[in-house]
Amino acid sequence: MQKRLGRYKYEEIADEMIHLIKSGTFRPGDRIPSVRQMSRQKQMSVSTVLQAYYLLEARGFIEARQRSGVYVCTRIPGGMPEPEISSPQIDPAKVSVWQLVKMMLHDAQNPKLVQLGAAYPNMNLLAIQKLNRIQSSIGRRKREKSGIYDLPPEGCKALRVQIAKHSVRAGCNLAPGDIVTTAGCTEAINICLRSVCKRGDTIAIESPISFDVLQCVEATELKALEIPTHPREGISLEALEFAIEHTPVQACVVISNFNNPLGSCIPDTKKKDLVALLARHDIPLIENDIFGEIYFTTRRPVVAKSYDQKGLVMLCSSFSKDIAPGYRVGWVAPGLFKEQVEWLKYTSTLATATLPQLAIAEFLASGGYHHHMRGIRRTYERNVASMVQAVERYFPKGTRTTRPTGGFVIWVQLPDGADSMELYKKALEQGIAITPGYIFSSTDRYRNFIRLNAANWSETIEKAVEKLGKCVVDLI
Repeated sequence: MQKRLGRYKYEEIADEMIHLIKSGTFRPGDRIPSVRQMSRQKQMSVSTVLQAYYLLEARGFIEARQRSGVYVCTRIPGGMPEPEISSPQIDPAKVSVWQLVKMMLHDAQNPKLVQLGAAYPNMNLLAIQKLNRIQSSIGRRKREKSGIYDLPPEGCKALRVQIAKHSVRAGCNLAPGDIVTTAGCTEAINICLRSVCKRGDTIAIESPISFDVLQCVEATELKALEIPTHPREGISLEALEFAIEHTPVQACVVISNFNNPLGSCIPDTKKKDLVALLARHDIPLIENDIFGEIYFTTRRPVVAKSYDQKGLVMLCSSFSKDIAPGYRVGWVAPGLFKEQVEWLKYTSTLATATLPQLAIAEFLASGGYHHHMRGIRRTYERNVASMVQAVERYFPKGTRTTRPTGGFVIWVQLPDGADSMELYKKALEQGIAITPGYIFSSTDRYRNFIRLNAANWSETIEKAVEKLGKCVVDLI
């Protein structure tokens, strides 16, 4: 084997490729030149290049895909550490984050800002055009049906049939009659909280957790009991059990698959233990699975609802993150609490808009959803990996970041001394919208954390992350 200056040529090729990967020339998920192409480019033997690729694969930088080629791994070695498990004070607290939420939502509508803040999906990946065509077709074919709303308030039966079929992939065995459609997932969570809680009750939640959930808790005048949460495996069952034994907990809310903002995914066995723990105390579990279909692994993670034996798990989701956020179509499988959920749905919005429900039902029935989701998963996996790499490249030493295996947001812990609200203000001056960590807690925690939306990736976004990194340096 040829050797130059004490190093083998295959090692030089491997090192060059590692540099190209770390510098962003080859992004996570990119296809790299084949062995024969690289052999011609480098004017080296096929066996030398093959040895280099074996080395790169062993080090975790590339992977061969059957009948497809060689690709950069989406999770490359040697990056920043992840944030440690959160450690909130386990003490019920009132929630008051609306003013911050309103500021973030206002920023999200500003076309002059590079949008790294609000957790909006990549608009280029949605099925809006297909759904609009379906809606137009339904409007012509079913004029009377599309112009009225479905009563009773369970919602459109055609959609509930499709959701029930679809739920099998998540480990559930739901019937159409088990489901109530809603105006998005937020309404589903809101109704669930109102169906099992009264003003002043205490709700156990993951920490950090989506500010949408916190808003529901605030609107229903409940107290939030924040539970330590691991950045990969989700809520701490030991801490939750301690909290239940020392505090009257009325319900528990979790984002079981790809928590927003952490990206954590509760392992299946832990989901089973979570359901069993709450069932022993007759505590309802409100499960948000809005990101469940955006997974990067080989199979969809199941939902906690799949382990529910007593009907205490209220499974909520919607089509806002993967098909059409503007349609505002969600759903809930409320188990034992269906009667109360139906009544609250009826007294709040009476019914969910019929035409969007019919359009989504037809889209699901056509089989188009699964093909659509395969493309979304591939793109989000690459974009999330690119965002993580950019943070590693441009943010200062002491930064930590999550590496989620689903969803499209990452949670970044800034070095000591960097305040996320100050960074938020500096970022706006640079034309960049981010979400400060304060907004994901009821207790003013996560001062040195930010959430970044990685649904989109472009040269403009990479430059924005670079500017953001420089702003962080200025703060420490």
